[in-house]
Amino acid sequence: MAAGRLMLVLVAVAVVAVALAGGSEAITLCKMSDDQLTACKPAVTKPDPAEPTKECCEGLSGADLSCLCSYKNSAILPALGIDPDLAMGLPAKCGLTPPANC
Repeated sequence: MAAGRLMLVLVAVAVVAVALAGGSEAITLCKMSDDQLTACKPAVTKPDPAEPTKECCEGLSGADLSCLCSYKNSAILPALGIDPDLAMGLPAKCGLTPPANC
């Protein structure tokens, strides 16, 4: 079990490292670009989460919300400094309807 969690963290670190290194292709996750994800990060990080920006909500409106929901119990979000509960509440804050099973 611990080995699986470690592997997820290592994958997350590798993705972030590639993004920071300025790889030749932009990173996307669930139909959100790295810029859109970055715009949402202040709204999903503690201790003082911000209200989602217009850019964040616009990006989220085109995202695959079911895909994003698949990360709610993953070790990847906390490894990236994202609070899963705040992340799962973000669609509602942007006036979007989250998937029923999320």
